Amino acid sequence: MKHPFHPLFIFLIITSVCGGSKDFTDQLNNKNLSMPLLPADFHKENTVTNDWIPEGEEDDDYLDLEKLFGEDDDYIDIIDAVSPIESSPGNILQLFQGKSRIQRLNILNAKFAFNLYRSLKDLTNTFDNIFIAPVGISTAMGMVSLGLKGKTHEQVHSILHFKDFVNASNKYEITTIHNLFRKLTHRLFRRNFGYTLRSVNDLYIQEQFPILDDFKTKVREYYFAEAQVADFSDPAFISKTNDHILKLTKGLIKEALANIDPTIQMMILNCIYFKGSWVNKFPVEMTHNHNFRLNEREVVKVPMMQTKGNFLAANDQELDCDVLQLEYVGGISMLIVVPHKLSGMKTLEGQLTPQVVERWQKSMTNRTREVLLPKFKLEKNYNLVEALKSMGITELFDKNGNMSGISDQRITIDLFRHQGTITVNEEGTQAAAVTTVGFMPLSTQVRFTVDRPFLFLVYEHRTSCLLFMGRVANPARS
Repeated sequence: MKHPFHPLFIFLIITSVCGGSKDFTDQLNNKNLSMPLLPADFHKENTVTNDWIPEGEEDDDYLDLEKLFGEDDDYIDIIDAVSPIESSPGNILQLFQGKSRIQRLNILNAKFAFNLYRSLKDLTNTFDNIFIAPVGISTAMGMVSLGLKGKTHEQVHSILHFKDFVNASNKYEITTIHNLFRKLTHRLFRRNFGYTLRSVNDLYIQEQFPILDDFKTKVREYYFAEAQVADFSDPAFISKTNDHILKLTKGLIKEALANIDPTIQMMILNCIYFKGSWVNKFPVEMTHNHNFRLNEREVVKVPMMQTKGNFLAANDQELDCDVLQLEYVGGISMLIVVPHKLSGMKTLEGQLTPQVVERWQKSMTNRTREVLLPKFKLEKNYNLVEALKSMGITELFDKNGNMSGISDQRITIDLFRHQGTITVNEEGTQAAAVTTVGFMPLSTQVRFTVDRPFLFLVYEHRTSCLLFMGRVANPARS
């Protein structure tokens, strides 16, 4: 008897607002890959700093992860040896030297993100803005991969570079990757770092649809996604879930589950919310209308923020662009990458890699600069299926894909929705041995003006995690 195909729906929601931080070591046990479980909903609590706790929200339910994991537990910060063969010149694994386990995984997550960005770019208009949250996409893909088998599993692990990670050290295996995603949640989504970063993974299952207990257990253990019974044809469920997302994203994402197919059997929901405050704020009174050149023929007036302070920056002669680092309070920063020529964006996008980003970061110099940056707000909603297919992930969306680790019944993924909002203003942001050839410091530049299309990358420093990235082709459009 043939089983009917049941659609699986993957939904990622991101909000980021740039608009308040101590480092401490998140210590995990080197000897145990399987750590004591935390409640699945621990990360759903508001991770706003003590300075920013909204009225009516308390700290009572927040878990002290340091106490839970102990003082001598440094699992994700271990620096393992890398095979000399794998670290040959030009290989991305060269970046692994001296990096911790979590940083190594995030280097490969960034490599996947840049490839996905290029794939998505090819499906959009040249003059469109782009915004994605790589950490959310990789997390969702990692979660799904727990239930993949055979060629489908092999394909996903190869394209996401999980295979490269496992091959980098004889100490690594597939469970190491999922454990590191679990630890990444512990490291990123905490209080008292000076910013707000919240995440939630939800797993919704249509009533009476058979999900394997092993899959439920693993997504709960590694990704804190508790399986919940849902009726996608029930307006009350849709309304309740929309309200849940609205609250999580501080009102930035409304009606997230509009037009949901009532026949879907399972939905994976990933939400990320970020709010950060600039170290060097832009005085509101300095914001003024300024020309922003869209292309060789068009110019628009946009609100241009302006400030002066000490900023890291560099000039990349090889890619013919300038790079500026804007710091948030608490160890997160935004890289602004501006091609010198309007025609240079295509080359920059085509050659963006983790090696290039590290080259920028190592070559920056710190000096007093005047910075002019346009205010912008991006709101994007993508179905990533076609972009992922063009990267080579085809089995996952094929009727013959092997997802037998999720259910005994046949499942297909019809929709992989990624929805996000980012706002950059005067206060900050709010969102639902390397060669230096061809490089020179910006030693003679005192003004950094962002008045043409640019890329932005938001990184968390301690984990090297690429949180958000995008292209602002026109700040006057969302």
